[in-house]
Amino acid sequence: MRAADLYERLEKDFINPALSDVWAKYMESIADFLCENFKSRSMGLVCDNSDKIEKVYTAVFPSDTVMKSILDRGEADAMLFVHHPSIWDIRKAPPIFHQMDRGLLEEFKEKRISIFNLHHPLDNYGEYSTSVSLARALGVKPDKPFGLYCGALCGVFGKTDSAGVQALRDKFATVLGHRASLYQYGTEKMMNQMVAVVAGGGNIIEMLQEIYAEGVNTFITGVSLRSAFTEKSHEYAEQNGINIIGGTHYSTEKPACQAMCGYFKKLGLPAEFIEDEPILEDL
Repeated sequence: MRAADLYERLEKDFINPALSDVWAKYMESIADFLCENFKSRSMGLVCDNSDKIEKVYTAVFPSDTVMKSILDRGEADAMLFVHHPSIWDIRKAPPIFHQMDRGLLEEFKEKRISIFNLHHPLDNYGEYSTSVSLARALGVKPDKPFGLYCGALCGVFGKTDSAGVQALRDKFATVLGHRASLYQYGTEKMMNQMVAVVAGGGNIIEMLQEIYAEGVNTFITGVSLRSAFTEKSHEYAEQNGINIIGGTHYSTEKPACQAMCGYFKKLGLPAEFIEDEPILEDL
């Protein structure tokens, strides 16, 4: 497939003028690899290295593990689709996002492997969105979106069949393949069996205020760690009886990146998700 045609299709299907992002200003150390359009709006085509795309790989973050995995396969004329253009690692805070390796970026350029990013465009409520994909993986039936952030509706309310928050936490852990956290600030029973889902780093007070206003007492997200950054959110949840269940940044955004393989296959392109490692310190 012509690379330009693929980029145009992604733009049409996911990016709208209401969305905004700020990645590029933190990526000065690799600015010489970035497209001018990405520098101005921080979404879409990150690195334009190929005229044609024969296969797409998807990943949550462009980590060394992900990039090396593609190179080790001897790929060329391919594209790496990522949810984030930088790499999350809360263990190295501050900062918590780190940039792609310059040596690996050079190899991607030589092998004609482009990089395309949809962060808030993929968070935005829709068929492939991060929170909808996570809700479906958990057996939560999406009902309606919430959580407007940078032009994107990042969260979803939905109904669960789990008997209580501890059972839901256990189910979450099974889906994730690793432990999940539970900060049980509210009752064991979910109000009307409804929960709120925000994949990734959704543990911010504005999201919790909207959840409380909806009469929901259980919140599923990625980064749940009680820290200086999230202390006010935890205090608000504790004061208002909202349970917080966490599953790591990586693991909660993984279902959307896996679902995107289906999107690319519908376009006639082979697509494969590249596994990485969750950072359990997020919990």
